[in-house]
Amino acid sequence: MIDFEENIEKLYSVMDKCEICPRKCGAARNNGQKGICRTANKIFVASCNTHAGEEPPISGAGGSGTIFFSNCALNCVFCQNYPISQLGNGREMSLDDLVESMLRLQERGVHNINFVTPTHYSAYIAKAVCLSHKKGLAIPILYNCSGYENIEILKLLEGIVDVYLPDIKYSSDELAFKYSGIKNYVAVNQAALKEMKRQVGNLTVDKNGIAKRGMIVRHLVLPGALENTKKALDFVAKELSTAAFVSLMAQYHTANKSHEFKELSRSLTEEEYEEAVKYLEKLGLENGWVQDFK
Repeated sequence: MIDFEENIEKLYSVMDKCEICPRKCGAARNNGQKGICRTANKIFVASCNTHAGEEPPISGAGGSGTIFFSNCALNCVFCQNYPISQLGNGREMSLDDLVESMLRLQERGVHNINFVTPTHYSAYIAKAVCLSHKKGLAIPILYNCSGYENIEILKLLEGIVDVYLPDIKYSSDELAFKYSGIKNYVAVNQAALKEMKRQVGNLTVDKNGIAKRGMIVRHLVLPGALENTKKALDFVAKELSTAAFVSLMAQYHTANKSHEFKELSRSLTEEEYEEAVKYLEKLGLENGWVQDFK
């Protein structure tokens, strides 16, 4: 049986010399020192709202209860949400405020609580989930992350998270360093996805098609980087499962600092995305979603 209180204590203690994320910057976050994630010991949230634009089993008819956290441990040059993730837009929120926000979202009829960019707040999230359950929260908890996760921290979240929504951004460490400033993304990401799969398995849904438990792997196709996409999909098919649910995304657009990179300073072409879709199908990855190219 999982001792949630003990695991929460461990999560908090890890922030004494922070190793919450794989960058392990050692910041004394519990004493107010900001880590590489630009966050110390306070919670900042950009928005708490109903979101209808996630994958169908996540949004359903009632929407996903999205809590979008400020800041991030990555520095992706093409980040589509950089005002929140890198500029820190958001407001301070206490732990009690977070719990009450979760309960209010449930009252609005959402299908789940969807924590976006949660990694650096994982200790607070774990505690808030336990407190909210005691107050009547009864919908699934989603962990919507970059996929760059410390597996020892993920193990402490077992039983807290019902559905994992990780990215697999890169299959090349060269690209990961060039675009996100991370030297070891691939190995860390692949180990993290395997741990998530161990905890929750492939996606399962209720009679209405709403996600109950499992994992959806997201991959954003980058312009000029089809080999990156193909190798990422290879990993999913060969190392996770051909039954894995994959969301292959086409919504790349230039944002943040992407204009500084010639290959990223243009839109994804329809031909590039179609080739990615064909490769997905070739691998037998039939579960999941592709997008209409716009």
